[in-house]
Amino acid sequence: MIALRKTATAFGAELVRIAAPATPSADSVIIEVAATGICGSDVHAYEWTPGYEFMAAHLPLTIGHEFSGIVRTVGAAVTDIMPGERVVCWPTVACTRCTACLAERPQHCPERTVIGLHRDGGFARCVEVPARNCLRIPDRLDLETAALAEPLSIAVNAVDVAEIRDGDRVVVLGPGPIGLGAAWVATQRGGKVLVAGFNDTPRLAIAREMGVAATVDLATTSLDEAVTATFGDRADRVIEATGIVSSITEGLAALRPGGILTAAGIHTTPLELDLTRFIREKKQLRAAHDTTHAAFQEAIRLLGDNTDNLARMITHRRPLAEAADAFALARTRQAVKVMLIPPREEDQ
Repeated sequence: MIALRKTATAFGAELVRIAAPATPSADSVIIEVAATGICGSDVHAYEWTPGYEFMAAHLPLTIGHEFSGIVRTVGAAVTDIMPGERVVCWPTVACTRCTACLAERPQHCPERTVIGLHRDGGFARCVEVPARNCLRIPDRLDLETAALAEPLSIAVNAVDVAEIRDGDRVVVLGPGPIGLGAAWVATQRGGKVLVAGFNDTPRLAIAREMGVAATVDLATTSLDEAVTATFGDRADRVIEATGIVSSITEGLAALRPGGILTAAGIHTTPLELDLTRFIREKKQLRAAHDTTHAAFQEAIRLLGDNTDNLARMITHRRPLAEAADAFALARTRQAVKVMLIPPREEDQ
């Protein structure tokens, strides 16, 4: 089968032909992939930006962790997943033995690895994953839209970490998939939401199509002006999903005393913080990374109940054979979510 693999500690990835997984290990399953989304982490790995050096020890490997598919083969010890079931995958593989795992917080496992970053992922026709990482999807949810479950679960978790409640004034920085997902979820929970981008006309239009009423392009208006015009006051909550460290500084300035800023972007440069002012204003800076089992299940439910709306985030679809062009598109502000579709077995 063909697979998109990171083969070197340099820019890019290669489409190569490798053997499809045949017999899964005892506690694993083989999934026939239906669709895999290009994530910001995939772009970082593709570009080989700082912070992804940990992958070097695991190369070559197939990247991609936002995938859906059908279980085709199960390992000898697997009893709770059957061939033919439609699933998505939580890509965090925890050790199952540490304090965090025993407390059912696998996202905090210090030994965790990630499918598509430490081990072979979903940019291929088939992928082998631990059975415990599979989550069933409802029949009403098509497989392509289901591939949004992992990034939407990240967004749900960010909203949970931010503790957004009915009536909160919420600013979301960055109209990518995580930002748009968080803005939509915050709106569903009763937040008054403003989504901010920078030279982001197409993606801000998607936000409005999804029902997020207030948007601003910071190429033409300052965040302070937009927040005042939208809310008449500073924000109660800010969710940062840009990966640009200046967004943290701007977001904190837009936040009321005692408010919460939740950072969900991956940053390549450090933050300089006026700690005295931060303390005196009693603001909170929180980190949201990965997700939780509850957030993942909520994401699946939301996708099943709101397919037409949330599927708007899939702005482009490309066959796996056109992965290079798809990544070039994903690296621009013209796309929200780019889906790569693997070939059918008879096409290999």
